[in-house]
Amino acid sequence: MKLDIKVKRIYEPPSLGDGQRVLIDRVWPRGVRKEDAALTLWLKTVAPSDELRKWFGHEPTRWMEFQQRYRGELDRNSDAVGQLRALLDNGRVTLLYGAQDDVHNNAVALADYLSLKG
Repeated sequence: MKLDIKVKRIYEPPSLGDGQRVLIDRVWPRGVRKEDAALTLWLKTVAPSDELRKWFGHEPTRWMEFQQRYRGELDRNSDAVGQLRALLDNGRVTLLYGAQDDVHNNAVALADYLSLKG
């Protein structure tokens, strides 16, 4: 079964097609009011560790290694990953992130991880 995962910047307005909206950043995004975010869940525990996030620094040249390291963290974080899988059992989940880069960010890496692991 193909998982129904979307990835979206939290600065984009919520839409009906988002399904369950899950913020997956460890830090609340600057300038976003909680009441405007329309979140189902803020799952900080699935975000990359502070150490990994700081090392990555959104440098595209570090993207491949970031993904590998983040997957390792996710493999050791079955509780948070399990929460996302449970949400996905109920339909579409939109993973929300605050980064400016829409290609090299933790939401893209997490969506790939979830899709690969089924």
